[in-house]
Order: sequence, then structure tokens, then C-alpha cells
Amino acid sequence: MLRSVGQRRVTTGGGEDPRVAELTTAVSRLRRELAAHRAEFADRGIAEDELAALHAMAVSGIPEVRRLRRSLLVIAGAIGSVSALSNGLAGVREAVELFGEPSREAP
Repeated sequence: MLRSVGQRRVTTGGGEDPRVAELTTAVSRLRRELAAHRAEFADRGIAEDELAALHAMAVSGIPEVRRLRRSLLVIAGAIGSVSALSNGLAGVREAVELFGEPSREAP
């Protein structure tokens, strides 16, 4: 696996990367908030699918930063201006930011 200079695996005494734990917690929280949100909106299914993909990436180990950021953009676009979900979305964004910037590919 290739990692950027600033991206390294960090583990706690229990062996779990705290960034992964934070991402899993934030994604789970937003999934619960979305499930409890009664109002329908056009891209709800897209948000649910992308949250499931984020959760799968988190539990499989250290996710790829570019993929995390792409998923975050898709979720933000799908949720749109649903203000009731803004805190949960902010939590996911903060958890994704813990992984740092994606590495730049050579031209």
C-alpha cells in the first residue's frame, strides 16, 4: 500500500487506529440521524449507500484518503441543505480530515 509522507498508521494500545474509530463513530451517528429523519428527499438513497461504503472502508483498515474525500463530497451533495443533518455531516467531515491530504501523483 502506498501512503503519502504525512499519512502513517497510528494505533492505540488496543491496536486500533483512533482515526478509524473516529470515522466509524461519525459515520454510524450520521446513519442513525438519517434513518430517524422522517422527511424524504431525492438523494436519500445515495447518501445511505455512500455512508455504507464509508463504513465498509473504515472497518476494512486504513482507507484511501482520495476515496474518503470523494465519499464525503457525494454525501454532502446528496444531503444538500437538510439542516437537521448538518451536525452529523460535520462530524463525518472532521473524521475524514483526520486522515490528512491525499498524496499527489507524479505527472
